[in-house]
Amino acid sequence: MLGITEVFIILFSVLVILLFPLIALINILRNEFDGNNKIVWVLVVIFLPILGSLLYFIIGSSQKIRKV
Repeated sequence: MLGITEVFIILFSVLVILLFPLIALINILRNEFDGNNKIVWVLVVIFLPILGSLLYFIIGSSQKIRKV
């Protein structure tokens, strides 16, 4: 039987694995990028969900076209 600690660890892991890439994809699709950067970021997040999302929030978010 699982204890409360194990249940929280499993829920947190599932939340990170599913929610973090979903938030990244929504953010990518709602913003404009130069050239093919949007397609590249979507593919990176789809094929490398955790690492791709982390890279997007560190590197990719600064590549968005700012609306004036």
